[in-house]
Amino acid sequence: MPRCRALFFDRMNNKVQLIAYAERLSGAAGAGNLRALTRVLEGPLANVFGGVHLLPFYDSIHGTDAGFDPKDHLTVDPSLGTWVDVARLGQSHAIMADVIVNHMSAQSPQFQDFVQRGDASPYAGLFLTQEKVFSSPALAAQLQQIYRPRPTPAFTRYTLADGSQRLMWTTFTEQQIDIDVGHPTGAAYLQSILQVLASSGVKTIRLDAVGYAIKKAGSSCFMLPETFDFIAQLSAQTKALGMEVLVEVHSYYATQIDIAHKVDRVYDFALPPLLLHAFHFGTALPLQRWVKIRPTNAVTVLDTHDGIGIIDIGADRADRTGKPGLVPDHELDALVEAIHIASQGQSREATGAAASNLDLYQVNCTYYDALGRHDTKYLLARAIQFFLPGVPQIYYVGLLAGHNDMELLGRTGVGRDINRHYYSETELALQLQRPVVQRLIELIRLRNSHAAFSGNFQMLLISEHVARMEWAFGSDFAVLTVDFQSASGQLDYSLASEQKSIRFA
Repeated sequence: MPRCRALFFDRMNNKVQLIAYAERLSGAAGAGNLRALTRVLEGPLANVFGGVHLLPFYDSIHGTDAGFDPKDHLTVDPSLGTWVDVARLGQSHAIMADVIVNHMSAQSPQFQDFVQRGDASPYAGLFLTQEKVFSSPALAAQLQQIYRPRPTPAFTRYTLADGSQRLMWTTFTEQQIDIDVGHPTGAAYLQSILQVLASSGVKTIRLDAVGYAIKKAGSSCFMLPETFDFIAQLSAQTKALGMEVLVEVHSYYATQIDIAHKVDRVYDFALPPLLLHAFHFGTALPLQRWVKIRPTNAVTVLDTHDGIGIIDIGADRADRTGKPGLVPDHELDALVEAIHIASQGQSREATGAAASNLDLYQVNCTYYDALGRHDTKYLLARAIQFFLPGVPQIYYVGLLAGHNDMELLGRTGVGRDINRHYYSETELALQLQRPVVQRLIELIRLRNSHAAFSGNFQMLLISEHVARMEWAFGSDFAVLTVDFQSASGQLDYSLASEQKSIRFA
C-alpha cells in the first residue's frame, strides 16, 4: 500500500476533538451550560482535546430534534448562556459549530409570520413549498424519485391564517420546515448565521443536512451537481469569514469519495461499522480495502449524536443495478443483528420502527455497548481511529465508554436518545476513574503529542485477521498491530531513544 502523508488543518488542528452537547457533559438534565462545560474542559479534561464540536446550542435546544430544529439560529439558548460564553470557550479550544442548512423549526418567528401573513410576509421566500420545485402538480413517479432519509412524507400540509393551504417541504419531520436556499431571503438568512458564528470565535462550521438543501424536479433531490455548486458557494462565504467547512453526508461509500474530492473535509462514516464488522467476523480485509481508497481529508469518528451508520458500507440503494457495498448484504444484516445481541437487545428497542425520529440507515446504540462492553475491543477500535489519517473526534458518551441510556429512551421515545445521556458533575468524576476511560485518555494524549503522527502512514496485512498500521517521522515511529480474531493487539512507539509498548489483551 502506498504511504500516505499526514494532512494538517488550519483551524481544526491535528489533535483529537470532542463532540458534546453543552448541557449533557456538565450537569444533570437541565442544569448544564456553556460555562460548566468550559470548566470541565479546562479542569478534569484539561489538555486532553484540541477542540470541541459544540452540538446545537441555539434557541431552543428543547425542540423535536435536540437542537437541530432551531427557532432562532442567531441566539444562544438562554439556559446555556450567551455568545460571550461561546467566545470564552473558544479561547482555550477551537470550536466547531453547526449550521443547520436545510431547515428551521415550524415554531420559528419567521415561519409563524408566514403562517399568519402568507405571501405578504417578508419571510415568504424563506421557505420551500412543493410548488416552488414542481411547476405543476407533482407526478407520483417524480415523488418516488425523492431520496428519503426517513419513512415520513417529504411534504406536510400547513393551513395558513387565511384558510389557504401550502404543501411545505419537510425532509426530516413535520416540525422542520425546509429553507429555500436559492431565494435571496434564504441566502441572506444563512449568511447572517455565518457572520454571527465568525464574530463569536468559531473556527469550523459543520454543514448539517446540506445534501438535501437543493431540490430539483425529476431528481433524487439529494447530492445533485447543483448541491456541490451550493456547497462551494457556501464554503467560499465561510472562508471569507476566516472559518473552514466540514460536510456531513451519510451515503454510499463511492459517493463519499466523490464528495471528498469537491469539499474541504468529510466524515469517515464507513469506519464505525467496518470496525464492528472486523471484530465480529474476525477479518481485516474489508477494512484494508477501505483504507486503500478512503478520503484522507477526513474527520474520523466511531460515534456521534446520531446512530451508527449502516448505509455507509452497504450497497447503493439509489442505484438500480445494485452496486455492492464494502461488505456483502448478508454480512451487513448479520452485523446489525450482532449489535442487537451485543447490546442485550437494547439497540433493537431504539432502532427503526421501535422508536420515533426514525432513521432508515442507522442503528441506535452506544459504541461501547455495540461491542458488548468489551474493554479491549473498545480500546483497539479507538486506537485504529486515532491511527487512520484524518482528525479524530470522540463523542462525549464514547469518551466515557458510556452505556445505553434506557431510562432516557423510555422517557422521550426518541431512538437516538439512547446515546445522549446527561452526566452530572458527580457521575462525570466517577466515570473518569474507570480504567477503560483512563486508558482511552492515555491514547488520546499519545495521539495528540507524538511526532510520528505528523509523518507518513501505511497499513499492511500480516494475515487476513491481523493488521499493522505504521506512522513514521524521522526517527519517531508509532506502530499498531491488531488481531481481530483474538481481539488483542500492541502499540509500539518511540520515546526519546527508547521503545515503549502498550498491550491490549
